[in-house]
Amino acid sequence: GLAGRRAFGQDQPQLANSLRSLTNPYHASFAKGGEMFAQSVGAPYEVLVTEGNSEKGIADVRALLAKSGGNLALCIDPNDTPDTRVIVEACAKAGASVVTIWNKPADLHPWDFDPSYVAHISFDGAPYGKQMAETLIEKMGGSGGIVALGGIFNNTPAIERKQGLDEALAANPNVQLLDFQVADWLETKSFEITQAWLTRFGSDIKGIWAANDGMALGAIEALRAEGLAGEIPVTGIDGIRQAVDAVKSGEMVGTVDWDPIWVGGMGLSIAYHAHTKKIDIAKEPHLHREFYGTGVPITYKNVDEYIANYIDKTPTIDWNDLWGRVSGQIRAG
Repeated sequence: GLAGRRAFGQDQPQLANSLRSLTNPYHASFAKGGEMFAQSVGAPYEVLVTEGNSEKGIADVRALLAKSGGNLALCIDPNDTPDTRVIVEACAKAGASVVTIWNKPADLHPWDFDPSYVAHISFDGAPYGKQMAETLIEKMGGSGGIVALGGIFNNTPAIERKQGLDEALAANPNVQLLDFQVADWLETKSFEITQAWLTRFGSDIKGIWAANDGMALGAIEALRAEGLAGEIPVTGIDGIRQAVDAVKSGEMVGTVDWDPIWVGGMGLSIAYHAHTKKIDIAKEPHLHREFYGTGVPITYKNVDEYIANYIDKTPTIDWNDLWGRVSGQIRAG
């Protein structure tokens, strides 16, 4: 058995996904996608967990580069935007191949580090942040006060999603933003902030916008404690199962599914295809090097259809369809 497994994976690069925390449902699914892809090609797979610590994240990557001798295909969601350059430079020096997810400096591009920096995948947070705000405002009847929970300050998705919220508010002058606070993507922190808001603003709160599902669920817990869950509409973003269930039950009115299994598996697949020379990444257009994936908005209007297609069924993913969900090149700046 051992000989057979060794033959199957012979000369295969080490595969790895690096992410924030396996207790976060989004990142747990991200890791699962990487595992599914690794199994499909018979390559060794490892999960690196930063626990929100940039120094740990960078050190773990460097350790794996040394252990693998640079024969590494890595898909990483950097803990913070500045981490990306350090990680890319380390991978390039070692001859590894890396795909980054979500966070990178605007002036850093994969083609600056050919062929090691394979691609960067993100999702355009602005239109989805705006769409969730519009869903919230519609459910509120078009007027009233809202409170909003933001992600980490120096974090690209957080910045983009807040931009979308601001665009929706500018287009709806009858809606007032009572307060905006950063909860660092954390459910516990959003719970505490929402508790304080309920004391401070009371019945003036007609809706709660959250930049991710974890914070939305923290807000819902605070609402439950006051008997207000389902009375005050809440939106999130990420499409984790608990949020979908909350949309179904009426405690939330919207979220967006990034399909983290696809992200974690396809990011690794693209890195693997480049590392094993199945594609010449330097010859691919910029559209395939820095691109937005395609999100799936889930609202109180389409939640039953979403559950039927994405939860009751297990969507199959073609790991060789590298560019099938490209929705556009990432905007500069």
